[in-house]
Amino acid sequence: MQLTIRSLLLLSVTALPIAAAMIAPSFLWIALIWLILAVAVLLADWGLTPSPAAWEATRRHDDRLSLAVWNPVEIELRLHRSIRPLRIWLRDDPPATFHIAETDRVLESCVTPNAPTILRYSIYPPRRGDYRFGDLYLRWESPLGLLRRQATLPAAEAIKVYPNLVDVKKYDLLLRKNKLWELGVRNVRLRGAGTEFERLRDYQPDDEYRRINWKATARRGQPITMEYQTERSQNLIALLDVGRLMRSPVGDVAKMDYAINAVLLLTYVAGQKGDRIGVMTFADEVQSWLAPRTGKAQFHRMLELLYKVEGQPVESDYNRAFAYLSARQHRRSLVLVFTDLTGSVAHETLVAQMVRLRRTHLPLLVTMRDPTVEALTRQSVEDSVTLYRRTVAETLLRERELVLEQLRHSGVLTLDVPADELSLSLINRYLEIKARELI
Repeated sequence: MQLTIRSLLLLSVTALPIAAAMIAPSFLWIALIWLILAVAVLLADWGLTPSPAAWEATRRHDDRLSLAVWNPVEIELRLHRSIRPLRIWLRDDPPATFHIAETDRVLESCVTPNAPTILRYSIYPPRRGDYRFGDLYLRWESPLGLLRRQATLPAAEAIKVYPNLVDVKKYDLLLRKNKLWELGVRNVRLRGAGTEFERLRDYQPDDEYRRINWKATARRGQPITMEYQTERSQNLIALLDVGRLMRSPVGDVAKMDYAINAVLLLTYVAGQKGDRIGVMTFADEVQSWLAPRTGKAQFHRMLELLYKVEGQPVESDYNRAFAYLSARQHRRSLVLVFTDLTGSVAHETLVAQMVRLRRTHLPLLVTMRDPTVEALTRQSVEDSVTLYRRTVAETLLRERELVLEQLRHSGVLTLDVPADELSLSLINRYLEIKARELI
């Protein structure tokens, strides 16, 4: 139990007649009566205040929290056996590594008896894995506002943090509404390209003669062109580097986790397009392999595999990874290699393997820019330490750009974007490649 300022003021009034008793002793009786009345009011207010047993709390959130995004959490409170609304303060106990806004650490509201009260806040998990929520800590004010009681409401539970499912749900919702532009996805489909029939339309002067449907032309009495869309059921393979370089963070999220989020969203989008997608994770040796398939079942297999991926504190072996891919995948595919170039000692090996891969597949190197290194190149030189840091950062970026330029000159596709733009940039590049029939 805790006394409020209102109750302290009520009790402090007793000091006035006590001070007056220095002049007239009869004021002591007034002080005593006031004190008795104040204590009686406090006891009555205590009696009207609901006990901890009168509260019921339920925490609601997604069964699987998403990595590196804000996940909504709702807490429903119900108050039983009370005669009037009460002011409450609630503090949840999410996992210690999760981020939460300072304004959401203590939630304040007014609870109406026998009616649900919903309190909302958001949490940001920076790592995948298994975690636990703790109990709920509730404090409530008495009906007269003289006292505050508190209790711990049992709500401990286990929770899993998976790769980002929020973007997947958002993509699916906007796809149904035909509003993918709101997400940043560009419509790059090239009508007339591809080999799969889509529709008939009136002939245009720049149409190829071989596209004319002569039977439809005869029926309608005017030239009719057949229009095709991009061929479906193509293969995509994501090679995910989980070595030491991909463990380095951008902010508080590892580069590997940004890549995992991008692969998961790509899996969902490719499934919508009818393409098959598989994944391989590797460091100094191949960690896992999932053969290309399509459909919802493949998305869930991919989700479970990526949930368990762990980074390795070793240098990645590109020779072993690409040899394993060559042995497992013979059909021409779009091969997306997610790795990091900053500080790597295997640039030449990576370039040689990507160029060799181009003979049988369409390779795309996917890398993320490091904002910390880029910031150091803009740092003003004030002493020898800042000069050294800036020089090293500029050298790293120069080496990185040389590798990317060498790959582009050899005909290897590249995608080099900030980490927080990776998922959408990858989807747009995939749609562009598909529309241009490069696979």
